Amino acid sequence: MYKIDNKEYPCCTSVTMKFIGGKWKAVILHHLIGGAKRYNELKKSIPTITERTLSLQLKQLEEDHIVNRRVYTEKPPLMVEYTLTDFGKTLLPVLEAITTWGIAAPGLSVKKIIRN
Repeated sequence: MYKIDNKEYPCCTSVTMKFIGGKWKAVILHHLIGGAKRYNELKKSIPTITERTLSLQLKQLEEDHIVNRRVYTEKPPLMVEYTLTDFGKTLLPVLEAITTWGIAAPGLSVKKIIRN
């Protein structure tokens, strides 16, 4: 049993999924692997995510110390940039494994998966 913020998790996999679970977190993190991205860059690179969902997921990732949010206020317009934290970078092997599996899945699956 694992405990994070007074919430219990039955196994190590559930701990991992607490941080990257859901439809969009791993996708957002995948786009941050290459370095810092602004909010609009993320939105453009993930066109099927809604702005509300992107905003909420980024806030959760920030609260979990996976993503760092930096606000630049020196000159207008306001600029916000997101990067992986050192803790977030520890997820790179997991994200790379997910990516590798996703690339291979169309050729392995019994279900029809079409890569556009």
